[in-house]
Amino acid sequence: MLKSTIDFFTYSFLKLSPDSHLGLMLNFFIYDTIKILFLLLIMITVMGVLRSYLPEEKVKAWIEKRKFWVYFGASAFGALTPFCSCSSIPLFFSFLKMGIPLGVTFSFLITSPIVNEYLVILMISFFGLKVALIYIASGIIIGVFSGFILGKMNLEKHLSLDFQAKACCSNEGEEHLSFNPKRESLIARLKFGLSEALLIIKKLWKWILLGVGLGAVIHNYLPQEFLESLMQKTGVFSIPLATLLGIPMYGSCAAIVPIAVALFNKGIPLGVALSFMMATSALSLPQAIMLKRAMNLKLIFIFFMITGVSIMLIGYLLNLI
Repeated sequence: MLKSTIDFFTYSFLKLSPDSHLGLMLNFFIYDTIKILFLLLIMITVMGVLRSYLPEEKVKAWIEKRKFWVYFGASAFGALTPFCSCSSIPLFFSFLKMGIPLGVTFSFLITSPIVNEYLVILMISFFGLKVALIYIASGIIIGVFSGFILGKMNLEKHLSLDFQAKACCSNEGEEHLSFNPKRESLIARLKFGLSEALLIIKKLWKWILLGVGLGAVIHNYLPQEFLESLMQKTGVFSIPLATLLGIPMYGSCAAIVPIAVALFNKGIPLGVALSFMMATSALSLPQAIMLKRAMNLKLIFIFFMITGVSIMLIGYLLNLI
């Protein structure tokens, strides 16, 4: 319904051609912006309600008892959510608000866009079951180990104050919401969750517009032939190059898989094609712009670097297989 309405507005009302770069870019921008803002509102409201029932101390204690396995659980949960990198951010923010450790939330954020059910269907259709299963396992492994490493680096100090689990006030005049867990009214809890969601959207909407706008431009104007020619000429360095080229890109899995297939059919090794696809899914400049709301540039760089290196290692392993 939403997609058809936006298609009508873009191609019929504005009379832009569905084959033009401008028409595709504007359609992409409007659809993803509405989708992300809607997800942000719903997810943070729901998580706010849940957080009002779950004392932060109990959540942390439960996670501490399970240590390494909680990273696997977060990564597996990410694999079940049908989100792109920017659409995963609302849940990432909600988990931080609940006091879930940063490394665990990163495990979710990394795996969620790499693996999902419709991507699996596309992978089986284009590459076969064996490659699809290897890709799924690779995505979960990257999420688990990258999140684990990030969690051991004690990077919470690089979060914005209102996203730090223990922050209850700010000397920068930021607004903060508090909730009395003794309130048993569901209406009160819903109001708390909705107020928190609106507060975060108020602070985040400019970053969303900037991030999705940049993604729309790159997604529709970067020629696929340019990518193919670069990757074919770089030999052993093709995997790092494919990973770095994937970072500026942004798009849905449905759009990325055909590009990876085209690269593979041109004779580019499987590890290179899938490294490009993973980097495009898990890391993007629009995602970095949106994450700037919750963390400083140093943490974003560390997150991108560790995840990128993990993708490269998996890429080399896939080439050997």
